[in-house]
Amino acid sequence: MSETIFAALRESHDRQRSLCRQLLASKAHTEHRTQTFSALRIELAAHAAAEERHLYVPILMEDTGLSSARHALHEHHQMDELIEDLQVLDHSGRSWMATARKLSEKVHHHLREEEKKFFQVSGKILDEVQKARLAKRYRKEYARMVKSLASGETQISRLKRA
Repeated sequence: MSETIFAALRESHDRQRSLCRQLLASKAHTEHRTQTFSALRIELAAHAAAEERHLYVPILMEDTGLSSARHALHEHHQMDELIEDLQVLDHSGRSWMATARKLSEKVHHHLREEEKKFFQVSGKILDEVQKARLAKRYRKEYARMVKSLASGETQISRLKRA
C-alpha cells in the first residue's frame, strides 16, 4: 500500500514537536537558540504551505470539510503571527521566551486537533488513490519550500554579516 498524505504530514508534525521542545530548552544568547528558531520557522512555513496546497484546498472544496479546513487555516495564520513577533523581539528577553511558549502551545494544540479531528474528516472525503497522490505532491512541495526558505535564510545571514 502507498504512503498516505496523513503519514507524510505526521513526519513533519513530529519534527515540529521536537523543535518546539528544543527551542523552549534553549539558553539565551546562544547560537543553538538562533539555529533552532530558524529550523522551526522553516519547518512550520514549508509544512504549512505544502499542507495548505495539497490537503486543505481539496478539503475546502467539500462542504463537509469546509469548517474544519477554515479553522486549520486560521491556526496556521496565528502561528505565522507568533513567528513574526519572535523575529523582531530580542532573543534573550523574557518576552521572547513567553512568545516562544505561546507558539509551542499553539503548535501542539494545532497538531493534536489536526491529527485527532481534521485527519478523520479528511480521511472520509478522500479516497485511497487521492491520499497517495496527495502524499507525493505534499512531499515534493515541502522539499521545494524547505530549499527555498533555507536559501532565503542564508542570504539574510550574509547580509547581516556584511
